[in-house]
Amino acid sequence: MLDKLSNLFIIILRTLDIDNLGRVLKKRREQLDLSLRDVEEKISVSNAYLSQIENEKITQPAPKILLKLSDFYELSYSKLMNLAGHPLETKLNKKIFFRTSNGLKEISRDEEQELLHYLKFMRNRKVHS
Repeated sequence: MLDKLSNLFIIILRTLDIDNLGRVLKKRREQLDLSLRDVEEKISVSNAYLSQIENEKITQPAPKILLKLSDFYELSYSKLMNLAGHPLETKLNKKIFFRTSNGLKEISRDEEQELLHYLKFMRNRKVHS
């Protein structure tokens, strides 16, 4: 029964031409003129799994997969998370943790800003190389 409702929901979304995760990812991959095998080689996610996401057989891939896709396709991670139905944290309750050799440690707002600045620098470097 749940599978039938899920399939019906997918048909309705296609009919209404509402963005969904699979369609967004496939459209972006095609814009970049990449095959599923090209993407597999770059982000180490099997082309079969990517195909299942694009064809809506898998509708809620793990956040770490979405992160790889958002970085590689240069898409908004929060948009992909939203399309996949993963809850997003609000600014009010957001805490950021950094992995250390002793586990996870919460970082300060200043440290967060420094990391974002460094990430922007690295992404710009990647684009220009």
